[in-house]
Amino acid sequence: MILVPLIVAQIIMANVFFGNHWQRVHASMARSLSGEITTMLNLWDSENIKAVSTMAHDTGINVSVNEHLNRPRENDNKSREVGQLAQDLKAKVKTPVNIYIDRGNRLLYIDVSRDDEILTFATSLRRVYSTSTEVFIIWLIGSVLIVGILITPFIIMHTRSIHKIARAANKFGRGLDEPDFKPMGSREIREASRALILMKERLNRYNRTRTDMLNAVSHDLKAPLSRMRLAVETESSDKDVLLRDIDRMAEMVNGYLTFARGEIPEIEQEISLPPMLTRIARDAVGKKKLETDFPSPAANFYARPTALASAFQNIIENAARHAKKKVLITEHDDIESVEITIDDDGHGIPKDLRADALRPFIRLDAARGKDTGGTGLGLSIAQTAIENHGGQLLLEDSPLGGLRVRVILPI
Repeated sequence: MILVPLIVAQIIMANVFFGNHWQRVHASMARSLSGEITTMLNLWDSENIKAVSTMAHDTGINVSVNEHLNRPRENDNKSREVGQLAQDLKAKVKTPVNIYIDRGNRLLYIDVSRDDEILTFATSLRRVYSTSTEVFIIWLIGSVLIVGILITPFIIMHTRSIHKIARAANKFGRGLDEPDFKPMGSREIREASRALILMKERLNRYNRTRTDMLNAVSHDLKAPLSRMRLAVETESSDKDVLLRDIDRMAEMVNGYLTFARGEIPEIEQEISLPPMLTRIARDAVGKKKLETDFPSPAANFYARPTALASAFQNIIENAARHAKKKVLITEHDDIESVEITIDDDGHGIPKDLRADALRPFIRLDAARGKDTGGTGLGLSIAQTAIENHGGQLLLEDSPLGGLRVRVILPI
């Protein structure tokens, strides 16, 4: 992901360099040298030897006259270094021109035939070919190697973290635990690890609640069914008692179905909580005292209104059911979240039982009163809806003396 784009970028840069800068620079150098050689040839043809000598000295070109030279069979006219120079000289000089390169000494020999003699122009290869090209290529390759060496430890670390996530997900999918799995690596990988751990916890809770539901259905329906069967068999049935058992069973079954169905899919909408909370509280509190403290204006955020309304209805009805005289609802807004607290002045829930209070089908009759009824699903349904919005539901001590339910929702 890092090296491949870097190498591609370097190749593009090299192509741009060779296609533009390299060609322009070397073409300019070739034209300059070919012009100097052509000028000296013209002076030579006009027998102005002194001018040729002066120009050769000033331009750093050594000029010699030979009748025969022991040159290689093949010249370098088509080589990468002097190809442009050979083309320019061919266009300007009417006689054959042969160019030879001494790469060991970085020298250049240009042989121009003139009647029965050969004029040789010797100069440095740097006059037509810049070594910056090789330096540029070396720096390109070196930069890739340096970057590769520097990022290799980080790539190995991130790859190891991803492998751990994959191994943990594989074990979680088979119902196994990975006790040594902890978030590590970059911030994004740690977030993925935490999301995987949270998913595992939710799946565990999902499986546990389904098991609890089956146990609760079996336990809660067994007693009224046994009473109804006994009453029918002994012909001592009391109509009011049977109807009460039937109503109780219907209530339990409806609660189980509500929990089993979960949250109905709906589109998120922009909402403000105070109108919703006020409406729910007025219907639930009844004759007990209701106090609210909402900011003005309250924060607007996107959520699923039906799911949130169901969650807060369960929480507020639970508070109203157990409150002695008063229910207090408060909202605090900040940049990133909305916090709602629902307080009652009831008996509260001991700290060691609060975790059980959020489990489905658990009724804390000893803590919250034996005459309140219910299936023990209210807070569990509310917690599921709040967590599906990315929020938290916390149980704490209330300053009113009872229970405080604190709900934190992200904006």
